[in-house]
Amino acid sequence: MAKFKIENHNLVPKHSKLSKDETEELCKRYRITVKDLPRIHHKDAAIAAMNVKENDVVKIERKSPTAGLSVFYRRVSRD
Repeated sequence: MAKFKIENHNLVPKHSKLSKDETEELCKRYRITVKDLPRIHHKDAAIAAMNVKENDVVKIERKSPTAGLSVFYRRVSRD
């Protein structure tokens, strides 16, 4: 039996890990630090296969009927 990949499910928004440069640009643009971002647990099913470590930043892109595309950022946490 094939293993189910949650990241391929149509109700799971696109998750992608930001590079170090992208993270620095995000923080600079919004005048924040990585610690200011909301958290996502490192064992969250949507990012479990992404090879993320604590304090990496994940970009989440959700389709919205009113906004078209909504983008959110989360800091990977072990808490």
